[in-house]
Amino acid sequence: MRLEEIERGQAVFIDANIFIYHLTGRSEACKAFLERCEVGEIRGFTGAHVILEVLHRLMMLEAVQQGLISPGNLARRLKEHPQIVKTLTEYSRHVSRIPEMKVEILNLELELIQASQEVRRSTGLLVYDSITVAMMERAGMNTIATRDHDFLDVPDLQVYVPEDT
Repeated sequence: MRLEEIERGQAVFIDANIFIYHLTGRSEACKAFLERCEVGEIRGFTGAHVILEVLHRLMMLEAVQQGLISPGNLARRLKEHPQIVKTLTEYSRHVSRIPEMKVEILNLELELIQASQEVRRSTGLLVYDSITVAMMERAGMNTIATRDHDFLDVPDLQVYVPEDT
């Protein structure tokens, strides 16, 4: 299903790629979706682990876009050059806008990490995605906005995707 098909008032978990596509200007659908969250038309939720993923990926993108490192094994290259990391600021500024979008950030607790093991066992999802599903289950949500097709195989999950990415 498409992002624009999400009904008014729906509680939706927002995956990292939705934020990244919006914050990098790559998707009008993601922008429109997050604007609907900001005006309260949709109740947006995400997890602390998603915010960390967005921070990490945007940091890598910023370093490449500024020509400070070349693509390929970005994390290793930045580790080897901490002086580059010290100069990067835009990624953090972008992520600080997420609460302004009226997206509630759910906490990540040890109990939830442990519960995600059962999700991995039953679905085959990797760690971050299984934490997302466990977090959604705990919050009583079954709707996710994502570009990650792995969630399509999770029973009883409604998956909405941007079609312009």
